[in-house]
Amino acid sequence: MSKLVWDATGTRKFENGVEKGVLYPQNALGLYPLGVAWSGLTTVTEKPSGAESNKQYADNRVYANLISAEEFAATIEAFYSPVEFDACDGTATPYPGVSVGQQPRKPFGFCYKTKIGNDIDPDLGYNLHVVYGAMAAPSERAYTTINDSPELTALSWDLSTDKVDIPGLKPSAIITIDSTATDPVKLAALELVLYGDVAVDPRLPLPAELFGLIGTVLTDATPVAPTYVQGTHTVTIPVTAGIDYQVDGVTKVAGALVITKTTTVIAVPKATYKLAAGVDDDWTFIY
Repeated sequence: MSKLVWDATGTRKFENGVEKGVLYPQNALGLYPLGVAWSGLTTVTEKPSGAESNKQYADNRVYANLISAEEFAATIEAFYSPVEFDACDGTATPYPGVSVGQQPRKPFGFCYKTKIGNDIDPDLGYNLHVVYGAMAAPSERAYTTINDSPELTALSWDLSTDKVDIPGLKPSAIITIDSTATDPVKLAALELVLYGDVAVDPRLPLPAELFGLIGTVLTDATPVAPTYVQGTHTVTIPVTAGIDYQVDGVTKVAGALVITKTTTVIAVPKATYKLAAGVDDDWTFIY
């Protein structure tokens, strides 16, 4: 056990900024085969909705509490949109330089970065946000006269999304990867796919491929509880596949452990393992 500490040095994290936007128009097969840079990005506002409570009553009390489905929407604001976005914005170009609005809108994927910092390092890392199945709604555009305080015309699009399958989880339209908690080699492999290089075209991988690039499938492990004989102050550390047992942050070998004070043993999953849901992971033995 440990006492809670607020605002400790290095723990005061924050998130700010938006950069490296990429547009991935979707093809007829539901894939996102080619990405283009979205320069001039100023704001991305994420707008999750749903998960609303709908209580059902019987016998003068709550019988069930049904939760509505969650949806993901967003607003993109920018000073510019790439030409490839025109079809996603309902614009067709029948002749060079001629644009016709109110045409069918093409779905697309989108990714962007936001910076992560803390009280020690303002450039600690970043979050990489990946959006699937987006559709842009018609939006207003205001053109104003040039005066003594000229400003660029701000463009804005409201997005709705269609969820995609997520391996092992419920469908979703948004995945976020934290660079401070991700293997940098695997993250670099994912970004090579997302951003491309001189030999590789950028594209947006579907979640199954993304998970294969960025993570390892973890195996559930259920810790066996240590036993304790108080008369001899002896804790017996068991052997459990995928689990280390630690005392004060030190891993203990399986077998007898004589304690000299009240001691807490903590189960810690090994690499490629995770604790099974709902299991105990710590035991305190009174000296």
